[in-house]
Amino acid sequence: MHVQAVVANTLDVLATNFGLGYTPPVTQEQGGAGLVDEGPEGVPGIVSAWRALAARHAAVSAALERELGERHGLGVTEFEVLERLAEDQEHKFRVQELAEAVHLSQSALSRLIGRLEQHGLVERSLCDLDRRGIYVCLTEAGRRRHAEALPTQRAVLAAALTGA
Repeated sequence: MHVQAVVANTLDVLATNFGLGYTPPVTQEQGGAGLVDEGPEGVPGIVSAWRALAARHAAVSAALERELGERHGLGVTEFEVLERLAEDQEHKFRVQELAEAVHLSQSALSRLIGRLEQHGLVERSLCDLDRRGIYVCLTEAGRRRHAEALPTQRAVLAAALTGA
């Protein structure tokens, strides 16, 4: 499979994940013609593209974990939670919406929020309108930690994704 095809497939996946008006490159009627052709090792092209995408994701995630952990004491998902909260105008999210945004189950997010709370980076509060709803709010310490870690995260992404 050509490098351009792998890049195109990667861009298709990113467009889907970020809601950028994604249109599938292959209709069901086409049946993936050209993508399922076997490559030099007898592996279908679509499988090779998937493996390349998965390997790139693993490499970027490992680099982010290492740098964010060593420099700022944060994991990738912890940073992503702080990032989503920092981006929000009110610096808060309902737990259910935050779980969807960072691709975690509510129980996994609840444990992560507990760890961030222990470090004073976030706090939970009840929703004024719906007492069953719980908000996660970014604290001042959380804003500072996010601001300190942001250049590290962006530098790792730039190096890994653009070759900078």
